[in-house]
Amino acid sequence: MGTIAPASASAADADEFDLDSVVDLATLSTEAIMGLAADSSARITREKARYLRYTAEIGKREGWRTEGATSLEAWMVERCGDSLASARSHAHVGEQLEDLPELAAGLASGDLTFDKVRAVVDVATPANDRELADLALECTVRQLQEVARAERGAPSSRAETDHEARSVRFNDGCHTVTAQLPPESYAQVKSCLETRARALPSDGETRWDQRLCDVYLEIFGSDGKAPQGASPYVVVVHAALETLADESSELAGELERDGLISAETVRRLACDATVMVALDDEFGHTMYEGRARRFPTGSQRREVMRRDRHCRFPGCSNVTFTNVHHIKPWGSGGRTDLENLVLMCQHHHYRLHSSGWSMNGNANEELTLVAPTGRVMTSRPSPLWATR
Repeated sequence: MGTIAPASASAADADEFDLDSVVDLATLSTEAIMGLAADSSARITREKARYLRYTAEIGKREGWRTEGATSLEAWMVERCGDSLASARSHAHVGEQLEDLPELAAGLASGDLTFDKVRAVVDVATPANDRELADLALECTVRQLQEVARAERGAPSSRAETDHEARSVRFNDGCHTVTAQLPPESYAQVKSCLETRARALPSDGETRWDQRLCDVYLEIFGSDGKAPQGASPYVVVVHAALETLADESSELAGELERDGLISAETVRRLACDATVMVALDDEFGHTMYEGRARRFPTGSQRREVMRRDRHCRFPGCSNVTFTNVHHIKPWGSGGRTDLENLVLMCQHHHYRLHSSGWSMNGNANEELTLVAPTGRVMTSRPSPLWATR
């Protein structure tokens, strides 16, 4: 059920329909619904063009600074609900379109989708803007991506481009590692993995990609075996003492930042590891220190990381450069308790000590942050921690 415009209505007229009226989809033909879907897509594209213009202007003014964001993308995540990947894509395309009137006009009219514009925007210039806009009307996104690849630098300049494009990215949600390597490095890594994988005895059942993975894990000592002596890597697992002491226990543990793991996996990791014991309250959260000490214990720091996952400033996903921060300062009577400790990146830690910012609340439940502009933002713990 939903608002349905007549199939003959123009896209402009469709903007005027009452979104609260209800028409039974069953009364329309498939062709009519397809036409309406296409019109809706064009409307979304026109709105996307407006969104990109607005955010590009905010970027030029650096207006995101007024609400404590570290970048335009971080502001888009917090204020507009974009994922970080979408925010980066939107911000990049919006900035590029400032100098590409033909592609911008195609997006604004709904004739060119965002995906088509994104496919060519990095090779577009004021000189080829019209040509690419015309081409985008006729080509699919995949074809445009092929055109863009062909337009990129000459062979003589590719070495430097390949080097600049190098990256390794970790996706904690999917447990995947994605690497972009220069050609020679790619060939070396591939050869190394394949040569060592071929040397592994085959049982006739283990797939080739699994054998490559086994070699990859062996190289980095991630197969659960300490190569020589104690492992130099630290892997934090939160688990009940019962899981370690009782071989029949099925109580799950939790990898820091990576979710639940089985009791069997907990015991396997603990076999060659140094085990640190921390006392928890009845909810499974590390006991409080009150005024007994100023600086959080190691156990508290690990628990804050497990609870917050990243900087608690709304829209900030920083994990690497973070510190545990007292909400109510220690010097003003603040307690070294979990509810008064929060994970903050260096940038936002500094901002919260700057004039005009305030933060209060219970870090275990909800924090309220007020910007110098008066805008109120809220921050909550990871739902994985809060529902434990």
